[in-house]
Parts: sequence; structure tokens; C-alpha cells
Amino acid sequence: MAFGTMTSLLGMIPLLAIGMNYYRYQSIDPENKVQEPQMTRRQYDFIVVGGGSAGAVIANRLSEVRNWTVLLLEAGGDETEISDVPALAGYLQLTDLDWKYTTTPSPTRQYCQAMKGDRCFWPRGKVLGGSSVLNAMVYVRGSRNDYNHWEALGNPGWGYENVLKYFLKSEDVRNPYLAKTAYHETGGYLTVQESPWRTPLSIAFLQAGMEMGYEVRDINGEQQTGFMLTQSTIRRGSRCSTGKAFIRPVRLRKNLDVLLHAHATKVLIDKNKRAIGVEFLKKGQKNVVFVRREVILSAGALNSPQLLMLSGIGPADHLQEHGINVISDLPVGDNLQDHVGLGGLTFVVDAPLTVTRSRFQTIPVAMEYILRERGPMTFSGVEGVAFLNSKYQDPSVDWPDIQFHFLPSSINSDGGEQIRKILNLRDGFYNTVYKPLHSSETWSILPLLLRPKSTGWVRLNSRNPLQQPKLIPNYFAHQEDIDVLVEGIKLAINVSNTQAFQRFGSRPHNIPLPGCRHYEFMSDAYWGCAIKQFTFTIYHPAGTCKMGPSWDVTAVVDPRLRVYGVSGIRVADASIMPTIMNGNPNAPVIMIGEKASDLIKEDWGARPTRQYG
Repeated sequence: MAFGTMTSLLGMIPLLAIGMNYYRYQSIDPENKVQEPQMTRRQYDFIVVGGGSAGAVIANRLSEVRNWTVLLLEAGGDETEISDVPALAGYLQLTDLDWKYTTTPSPTRQYCQAMKGDRCFWPRGKVLGGSSVLNAMVYVRGSRNDYNHWEALGNPGWGYENVLKYFLKSEDVRNPYLAKTAYHETGGYLTVQESPWRTPLSIAFLQAGMEMGYEVRDINGEQQTGFMLTQSTIRRGSRCSTGKAFIRPVRLRKNLDVLLHAHATKVLIDKNKRAIGVEFLKKGQKNVVFVRREVILSAGALNSPQLLMLSGIGPADHLQEHGINVISDLPVGDNLQDHVGLGGLTFVVDAPLTVTRSRFQTIPVAMEYILRERGPMTFSGVEGVAFLNSKYQDPSVDWPDIQFHFLPSSINSDGGEQIRKILNLRDGFYNTVYKPLHSSETWSILPLLLRPKSTGWVRLNSRNPLQQPKLIPNYFAHQEDIDVLVEGIKLAINVSNTQAFQRFGSRPHNIPLPGCRHYEFMSDAYWGCAIKQFTFTIYHPAGTCKMGPSWDVTAVVDPRLRVYGVSGIRVADASIMPTIMNGNPNAPVIMIGEKASDLIKEDWGARPTRQYG
């Protein structure tokens, strides 16, 4: 995860807040923040729960139909001036913009051993824009094989050729060389571009890929396998969240109401098993709003299953255990998948080319960003991404099984100020392994397992909707996952060994992890131990309300995203993914929002919008 890369700029936050407010919002950006309605309707045609990467899209698209009324319920507030700044993403975690979720400790200590209490933090966006406000802004669509696989599982209309048009519909790409291709589009709500600032090591990363036999290519284009400078959801040097992209431009529509700090606690379902409304808390008060047509859950892969279970839709025995009346017995919360990898894989170089606190915590850097929207503060932390094949993957099939995130920094780059906190690292672990690097020039690669065999589950801790759900990732239950990831780590070390990096004197950081010292350093057994110690995820939970055909006993929603066993409820977010896709899921979730909107319009006799934007 790259969120902490520029966290050394904490001291600049007050100055940035003032500067951003006066220079951008009042004189440059015409999109003001959402204003909540003074009064809400008693009933809406559609209620969208969750204003994140899918929900913001759906609220926009459904309210295009002028005679439909739409209510968007968002549990958090709006973005801040600080959340706009790509370099300060790490400071958003563990704040009011974050649900602050943590994993349940493994009883056999299979993962997260280096974290306090054996708990990995799983930040989730509790804000208009959802996790697109907290993430590293990496724009990756996935492999065409992901979507063709979904369709082959019995989900017609979800193949690559069908979903590509929805990626294009949202997109406003700002790099001319990308805009000229058939795989990108301009004029959509969501701005995509390469960062206007980067370090020289980013070019070395691309050169290393070529030395290793990979092509440098647009991995969102015809093929995915290869190396690329990161495409990001940024606009004029600042974060382009889905709240900013899809809600602010349409905030004045008379048929769209947005309620912030409105925490949905239950979908109300009548005796005919039809959704009739939503119960929510706002300012400590319980409220009910009724629905005429549908409730759409876009609360994310953790909160959507929680809300379904609280509403009586889920595993019957689990609901009965908590005294919840069972309305539809479905495997809600199962099939939890995530991209897991090794954290802190650090390399040292001799040249002063990396991102460090001492180099960039300066007034000129801050002022360059405020006045010109340029410089290091436009940098999200991830300069390059790559998709590679381990020895277990057939290279003739363009479906890589390993992803790299390249960072010109490491765990130590902020001097131990923030990154260690948001990773929940034990003090002794950090001080032993990374504190000795405080004065060093370091870069890192985060190798990720793309298609895990191991799946986990989400369950209720209680029937109290304010208590966080029980999150059990169940990482590394299959040895194959460990084997593939170890090969990915060795590929990352090969990057450091290329001439492109050797000219900077690159070498692996050589302090072994405390719990793995009994293995030969950098052996397969050592790396297998290391991933259980410094288990790392960039927070891509998916699959917990699985989409599938009626004969699939593991499915929660049908291919039109309607929840089985009830009427008037759909789910549209990362939870519907039958299998997790290859890469960062933000762009695919936006696509799901676009496609879900058209499915709803088709089912209710409205014409789907065809124009881009």
C-alpha cells in the first residue's frame, strides 16, 4: 500500500487546507460540495445505500430519468481539502473518513503476525466517494479473462466485450496518446491520467521490465501482461473520487437527494418479501424512508453483506444465532476474496532519487502544489504497476497471476511517523527491521497474489448495526497461494537485479524478519514465513454477495444483480464479483455501477443512456 509514501508532509496540513480552500474551491473548481435537503420525501422511487465507487455512479445515472426520485444514503460526510491531496492519502486512514475495520486474528497465526494483536487494518471509506477517497487512485480495469470467466460461470452480459463500454462511458482520459486508442475515451465524468510528477526510478522500473522480457504497455488496453506507469484517478493534480466525479456535477438535480451521516441499519421487507424502505440513523435518531421501486445496496464488500444479514437475508443458522428472523437463506458473507502480498519488500540504492521526508517536507513543495497543482504532492505513491506470470501461469494466456506496485519509497521513508501506524506494525518489529533505514535511500515493490484459492467470510458480531462485522480473510488456507506469491517475490528481486537498477547500486534490505530468522535468508522457506509475518493487503475485499445463475447454490444475486428470494433489492459493488479481478478494483466497481444503472433502467422501461458523460 502506497498511502503513507508522502506522509512526511503532515506539518503542512493547516497551510494546505487554507490554500486549497481559497485557491481551488473558490477560484478554480466550479463544483461545490453537496448540500443536504432541508426536508426529504417520505417515499422515493429508488434508495441507494452507500455513496462510494458504485453508489455515486448509480445515484447519478438513475436520476438522469427526470420523473424518478432518488435518495442516496451515505454513512459518512463529504471529502476535505486534505483528502484532495494525493500525497496525503495515508493521513486519511484512522480518521472519521475511515470505518477503521480490522481483521479477526487467525487462531493458528496464519497471517498478520507482525501486527499488534495479529490484526491487519482494513480501511474502508466512510465518506461520500467511499474508498475512492482513501485509495491510492490506481486505475486498473482487470484482465479480459476475468470478465469472460464471469460470463462462463453463468452470468450473461458480463463478458469483456459487454463491460468494456461501461469503462469507456465513465472515462475522461487526459493523456493524448491514450485517448487515441480504442480502449480509452474522453468526455466522461471520471478523470484518468498519469501523474504529472515522478522520480527517475519510475523509468528504471519500465526498463527493468523490458530487461526481464516484458513489454511496456497500456495494461488497460488490448493485453494486460507487462509494465506501465500508473494511470490514476486524478484531475488537475488532485484526487478525482466518485463523489467529486459523479455527484457534485449533478448535485442540483431536483429529483436527487443526498443525505450524509445517514447510517443505514436495516432494509424493511414486507410479508410478501418485498423491500418497502430503509431504516437509518442520523444524528442519533432512527429514521425510516420508504421506497416505491427498489433499494440498491452499494455499501461495499463488507457493509453490504452486513446490512443484508441485519435485514434477515443470509445464512439461516447464523441469523438465528443472533435472533434475526430469516427472510431468505442465502450464503451472504461467504466467498470473501482479497489481494494479499508481502509488505515491506525493500531495496536500498546509493543515489538520492527516492521520496523521503527530509527531501520533500518544504514550503516550496507545498506552494508549488497550491499555486500550480504540480510537484511531489500530486504523487499518490505508486509510480508503476506490472502484471507478470509466475512459473505456475501459462504465459501464452494473457492472464497474469502476480501484480507489482512500484514505490520510490518504503516503510521507513517517513521516519516512522505514520506508515507504521496505519499498518498496525508492532513497535519491536518496526524498530528491528526498518528503523535502521531511516537515513537510507529506499524503494520497494509490493508483490500481490491476483487469484487466491483461499477465501474467507464476513459475519455479524451481533445484531447491533453499529458494531463492526467479523472479518475473517482466511489468507493462505491453500498452500498454492503461498507458492505462487513466493515466486512473485523472487520476480520482484529480479527487478532489483536488472541493469536498470544496478546502475543505482540497488540491493535488497538484508535485515531478516524476526520471526523468520531460523530460515536461510531469501530462501523459499524464508519468504513463505515472511508473508505470514508481514502480511500485506491494499484492501481489495470482494465476492461476499456473489453473482451467479439460479442453479449456483453459492450465489446471492442473479446476473441482473437482484437478490435471490426477495424482490426490490439489488446489490451493486465489489461484493457481487464471482471471482476477484486482476488488479485494483476501483475502476471495475465504477463499471459495475454503470452497468447496474442500465440494468435497472431496462427492467423499469427507461432508456439506458448511451452518451459518454
